[in-house]
Amino acid sequence: MATAYKLESNEVDPLDVSRAELYTEHKWQEPFRRLRAEAPVYWCANSEFGPYWSVSSYKAIQHVEALPDIYSSSWEYGGITIADRDQFEDPKIEMPMFIAMDRPKHTEQRRVVSPAFTPSEMVRMSDEIRQRTAETLDGLPWDQPFDWVDRVSIELTTGMLAVLFDFPWADRRKLTEWSDWAGDIEIVKDPAKRDQRLEKLYEMGGYFKKLWDERVDKEPTPDLISMMIHSEAMKDMSMGEFMGNLVLLIVGGNDTTRNTMSGLAYSLNKFPEQRAMLEADPSLIPNAVSEIIRWQTPLAHMRRTALSDTELEGQTIKAGQKIIMWYISANRDESIFPDADKLDIKRENARRHLSFGYGIHRCVGARLAELQITILLEEMAKRRMRVNVLEEPVRVAQSFVNGYRKMMVQLEKY
Repeated sequence: MATAYKLESNEVDPLDVSRAELYTEHKWQEPFRRLRAEAPVYWCANSEFGPYWSVSSYKAIQHVEALPDIYSSSWEYGGITIADRDQFEDPKIEMPMFIAMDRPKHTEQRRVVSPAFTPSEMVRMSDEIRQRTAETLDGLPWDQPFDWVDRVSIELTTGMLAVLFDFPWADRRKLTEWSDWAGDIEIVKDPAKRDQRLEKLYEMGGYFKKLWDERVDKEPTPDLISMMIHSEAMKDMSMGEFMGNLVLLIVGGNDTTRNTMSGLAYSLNKFPEQRAMLEADPSLIPNAVSEIIRWQTPLAHMRRTALSDTELEGQTIKAGQKIIMWYISANRDESIFPDADKLDIKRENARRHLSFGYGIHRCVGARLAELQITILLEEMAKRRMRVNVLEEPVRVAQSFVNGYRKMMVQLEKY
């Protein structure tokens, strides 16, 4: 079993999987393979985010997720990312969000927004999602390269967020900008960027406060702001809590689906035999959606904090220590997903992926993400649209959002 490396202060632990370059260079697979084999629960004593427990196997992550009273998500103990909350935020204002809360408050606030993502709401929204997807695809050039991330992934997910919030359409790209600033954990290493991030979050808060004030005395509508206004659990939120929940809903609704849409094009191009199978049989789309979400894993990790001394896979975890659950590793765990690095659109257990988390914090918008990706694949199939990736994409340089900045592609008919 691997044990914590004894390093000089300037040395790098080769099993510190929080290093941004592993994701920028798309080289995270091997260190995680080694962690799963040698030390699925590993104490990383040296990292730029401080010491942490690295939990990399599917079984161990499920165990942690299933015990929220031992492994806390609360912002009070550090939050949900490897970057500590106090590194991220203005000390004068707290910005809790319901994913970074423990029961009972987590349950109360989650229940407020859950009606936006019920099966009946998916049916109600599906025609509009299909129409916007069709319009986006019909606006793409067939005879010249373009950036799939900008023209498709960002456009579709930002549009969806604008609908969910009933956000002014002309300003919808602000949602993408705020999401990028809010979700970038590398910013904690740069004081100037930390200040810029706070400015962007205050800009976001001010904009949404105006929307809140415009709707506060109006009849309930299906948008998320109205749902908050008309709920006992959220109608009296502080400005900081309002901003925290906005960050959650924007990053959760934007970065995850957006990067899976980019991963869709990249993975099908990387595995042409799977793409050919899907092109020949569109009935495979539902399972392909789950497999693409598994293979991509749009959020690489979530963090918990131990509330008491405990044991995990034979390792003693002390109260107050940081535990990082690497979903990106669990989804490549060969004991659960044989030949896990390969995209297999017929994989029988593809839906067992942990990209949406597990337990009480499982992604509230999972159905909507699946619906958007399903419709994108269906509309591509209607147009016999094949996406050829022209060069390696520019990837997000961090270990939280596992995503794409730019991906040049060209379309062809099949």
